[in-house]
Amino acid sequence: MALSSTIPTLTSTQPYSEKRLGDIPTHVLKRLTSKSRACVERLRTCQLDRPDLSRQPTSKLAAVLVLLYEQAGELRVLLTTRSKSLRAHPGQTALPGGKADEGDESLVWTALREANEEVGLPLPPTSSNIHFITTLPPFLSASQLLVTPVVVLLSSPLPLVTSSPSFSTLDSSSNASSNTPTKSSSHPILTSLTPSLTEVDRIFDHPLEAMLDPRLLLNKGESLVDVGEDWPYNAGDVYNPSDVRLDAFDGLIYRMHRFRTCASPIKGLTADILITVAELAYGRKPVYGRYPSVSSSGSSPEDTNLEGETYQALVRRRMEENERAFAVAVEEGGQT
Repeated sequence: MALSSTIPTLTSTQPYSEKRLGDIPTHVLKRLTSKSRACVERLRTCQLDRPDLSRQPTSKLAAVLVLLYEQAGELRVLLTTRSKSLRAHPGQTALPGGKADEGDESLVWTALREANEEVGLPLPPTSSNIHFITTLPPFLSASQLLVTPVVVLLSSPLPLVTSSPSFSTLDSSSNASSNTPTKSSSHPILTSLTPSLTEVDRIFDHPLEAMLDPRLLLNKGESLVDVGEDWPYNAGDVYNPSDVRLDAFDGLIYRMHRFRTCASPIKGLTADILITVAELAYGRKPVYGRYPSVSSSGSSPEDTNLEGETYQALVRRRMEENERAFAVAVEEGGQT
């Protein structure tokens, strides 16, 4: 393993990138509906056990941006469909983000920089409408990266028109004029987003609360992709789970959640992150089983709720392994 530096931990002094985002102004919170405002406040004040990442090699760190904004009285999250030309996870739904660079001042900046590169989201201080909410403890990806979700709120300088539930999907194969959403409810910043030709096929959004109850998509009349390549399941379904044993997770039984959208399905790590954000924001559990069933995991009913703790133990174990490997690399002068 090549010796690499570490990124300043988010648990130490507040990084400059986080300061540039700033807190959420009172007038922005007042503009939200009471339901959305309560969600943001829960996220801002949630007590989470965030581990110290300062002893992790930069090569093992990544961050994603969970960009929330209110439209038609509900919180929505910005998503992308990865380019099918990419080697890793082609055509899959993702949050804007990626691996940390040596020059990143923090993982907050990693998420912002990657969002700027992938979809053209303005970096601070260019935009004063992106406000920091919180960071979540890291998730473990199948490629063994520790992925830190950075949750932010996109505010609007003017009240949004709420006649439409969503802005149009942006397609990188279209020309510049057709890349601009035409619906009047679009946020001014969202209308300026442009998919990276090499990384992103589509930009779309999804209601955050539907991560807890996918049936809300049907109640709200959301546009949904037809049955086919992007949704090879029953036409009437909006959610499809399966339990698999993953070697990458030391043989842990993993529940793969799949959520139907207007584009590619939300699944895997992206689904896990958004389920957690939604649980914290709305203060309740999903209507479906979050973790593997008793029959597939082999656990007793009393142990089923411990599956999440087993995953967290796996994340801690990977962090300890990274720290030991990094210490060995330092002792051996940069190479192992």
